[in-house]
Amino acid sequence: MSARLDRAALTAMRDRERAALETFAPRVFCCSGTGCHATGSIPLIEALRQEAARQGGAVQVIETGCNGFCALGPVVIMQPGGVLYCRVRAEDAAEVIASAGGRPVERLLYRDPDGNAVAGMDSIPFFALQRPWILRNKGRIDPENIGHAVAHEAYQGLAKALFDMTPERVVEEVRASGLRGRGGAGFPTGLKWKFAAASPGDVKYVLCNADEGDPGAFMDRSILESDPHAVLEGMLIAAVAIGSRHGYIYCRSEYPLAIHRLTVAIGQARELGLLGGNILGSGFSFDLEIYQGAGAFVCGEETALMRSIEGRRGMPVPRPPFPAQQGLWGKPTVLNNVETFAGIGAIIRLGAACHAGVGTEGSTGTKVFALSGDVNNIGLVEVDMGTPLSVLVNDIGGGVPGKRKCKAVQLGGPSGGSIPAHLLDTPVDYEAIAKAGAIMGSGGVIVMNDRTCMVDMARFFMDFIQDESCGKCTPCREGTRRQLEILTRICEGKGEPGDLRALEDLAAVVTDASLCGLGQTASNPILSALRHFRDEFEAHIAEKRCPAKRCVALLKFEVDEERCRKCGLCFKACPTGAVEWAKKKTARIDREKCVQCLACYTACPFDCIE
Repeated sequence: MSARLDRAALTAMRDRERAALETFAPRVFCCSGTGCHATGSIPLIEALRQEAARQGGAVQVIETGCNGFCALGPVVIMQPGGVLYCRVRAEDAAEVIASAGGRPVERLLYRDPDGNAVAGMDSIPFFALQRPWILRNKGRIDPENIGHAVAHEAYQGLAKALFDMTPERVVEEVRASGLRGRGGAGFPTGLKWKFAAASPGDVKYVLCNADEGDPGAFMDRSILESDPHAVLEGMLIAAVAIGSRHGYIYCRSEYPLAIHRLTVAIGQARELGLLGGNILGSGFSFDLEIYQGAGAFVCGEETALMRSIEGRRGMPVPRPPFPAQQGLWGKPTVLNNVETFAGIGAIIRLGAACHAGVGTEGSTGTKVFALSGDVNNIGLVEVDMGTPLSVLVNDIGGGVPGKRKCKAVQLGGPSGGSIPAHLLDTPVDYEAIAKAGAIMGSGGVIVMNDRTCMVDMARFFMDFIQDESCGKCTPCREGTRRQLEILTRICEGKGEPGDLRALEDLAAVVTDASLCGLGQTASNPILSALRHFRDEFEAHIAEKRCPAKRCVALLKFEVDEERCRKCGLCFKACPTGAVEWAKKKTARIDREKCVQCLACYTACPFDCIE
């Protein structure tokens, strides 16, 4: 590693590293995020490197962070050319390396819905319909190589903030961009910074919330694994803006790869003088450290997070005063999440107008979503604010697998709500999403097909919330417990006529009287489900029937002989031998053997089991 940098040396390093990356020598970029690790990218990368050396060493193998197309991992990108290979295995390494700069390996190419091979990333809707701003470096840099980050303009925004702008001008640039915090609440980032900058005191803190805990959410983890220097630069610029000298990244310990890559990035930045004293020779000093959380969902709330860093139990405290006036250890504090910080460097480097000109008037820029559930293209997606949810689900996500239909989309995690299929034209916009009965949240999007029971889904999220409640305030501690009990009874066929009114009354109390955002939003999944799917709740209570056929206590499986195609799939799926079937004869279900496990119902492609 070279000596500490000044501004001129940083620019020279950028040009030098960029030239090295842009040489025509073939390069193989292999995704090495947590998702691809789970599907075999670690042995694949080793095999690619060994094969590259065996074939003469002319091909460079680069380990990257998350590429985004998690459903088809491990993913490999060939440059030049942008050829995408999907579901690559270690045994494919020889063919992959041999194809560099030549004819692609057709069997590894992406296939469109008609089965046609597509080589270029730009021709695949999953990529073509996105706008990478936060994820601008996904799949094309080594997150543990600061040279790669610098080659793609890392820390140029910091240099501009230090040498060409005053702290006040930095704050105004962020305000002019219209950036709203991407952690869920959508509070204007520049306004938060302005409050902290105006608060008196020589000691101030910058905190990054990486305590991502929503079921189905993996945006922040993927950003940290893919481009940690973007987050560090954003925190540095915030420190310049408010006059801070120290910061923390609060990251849950369940993210070992993210913590490892952050640790490497912090060490590299310190060695080059981008963290520590006299940064880039400017006279400004700032350093930070990682604080590992134990996985408590409530520590995603800002005051609980700060108490945790202080060494106390992670529990929220009343506001005001707000953290911008009295935060960590009673000092003025700015806290933003990973995605918010990751976009700051580009805003300062390119100017506020580049961000403000994208999206909608009230929700500018782009938003990163973790797309999961009953959707073909599970992965990490970034689109303009204002993009309809239908584009996320059907065009980028590839729709619902099989012959099933989309029933609803859960947006905002356990604090969010369900948006039914007929409202999928709702734009991704803070106000529009709220009007539809959900919240933007941090960006988790869970797609549910027509076999999803919305009562059971509300019960699932309430079970999560009740378990994660810190218990400090009675409305959240006891109110969520009572709501969970009612939902469980309804799913078990023990619902009573007054239950829906009771759920709504409890929701009002829990929402209005809870101390922090966890309790204040805990009832959202129930209220949105009641708003859009009340008939399902009523069927559970009045008819003791689950329309989606998911609540086991309400099921009695029978085969509709008119629909049955005699395919035998239910017979093969049944683990207890309850399905009786002979070729060319209708299947029958032995009630004594049936344990109502749903295996036959799930396996039947013709909806003939009811």
